[in-house]
Amino acid sequence: MPRTTAVKRFLTGATLSALLFAAVPALAEPLKLGVSAGPYGEILEFTAKLAAKEGIEAKVIEFTDWNMPNAALQAGDIDANNFQHQPFLDNQIRQRGYDIVPVAKSVVVPMGVYAKKLQSLADLKEGASVSIPNDPTNGARALFLLADAGLIGLKDGVGLNATIADVVRNPKKLRFVELDAAQLPRSLDDVDASVITLNYAVLAGLNPKTALKLEDDQSKWHLVWAVRRDRAEDPTIKRFIALYRSPEVRQFIETRFNGTIVPTW
Repeated sequence: MPRTTAVKRFLTGATLSALLFAAVPALAEPLKLGVSAGPYGEILEFTAKLAAKEGIEAKVIEFTDWNMPNAALQAGDIDANNFQHQPFLDNQIRQRGYDIVPVAKSVVVPMGVYAKKLQSLADLKEGASVSIPNDPTNGARALFLLADAGLIGLKDGVGLNATIADVVRNPKKLRFVELDAAQLPRSLDDVDASVITLNYAVLAGLNPKTALKLEDDQSKWHLVWAVRRDRAEDPTIKRFIALYRSPEVRQFIETRFNGTIVPTW
């Protein structure tokens, strides 16, 4: 075989291989999705299985500190998170300057009032102690739930940033104990009642159906999907969220959590 012909064939083969290799896109990094530990993560894991069928790989990363998912999102360590309600996100943006935006509603995860020795809230005695979350937004949420139960009254027009200082009616003279949200289930041994978010209640083995009072589907504290502003139109993130808000995931939520987590779609 003439040398020039061999070189041409070699170059042709090499060029073809290079073109074919270049035509195959590099494997995309998996979506990294932040969530607080508990039932939220279960829903994301179920959605990740649906996404895998469409070639979207997703890694669910659970956090136990509520301040970390937004810090990780802002830093680019995760691509999206789904653990917080809008008031919590607003507060974090205001305090820390995050360039994070909500892109879709998620679920209502009802906060509840739990107790070990009470059969109903009517059994709360004068001067009883009630533990509530010490972060501003969930603390306000707890106070609104107690007000909805008729235990306290809040100042007119206080909005979603209510604090203990905004309690204007307290006929039972309840004593409020403010604690980190993750510690509230443990406080049940030391207080008469505690207002606990569902994820920490479930992690502690509490049954939401035994709650003395539970938020309903009208709660203003529905969860949101959040991303950095520069990723708001990312097609892979948008597709994953669309799968999350699908009939299949709704059915999973209703079956798995039996009404204690309420889809917003």
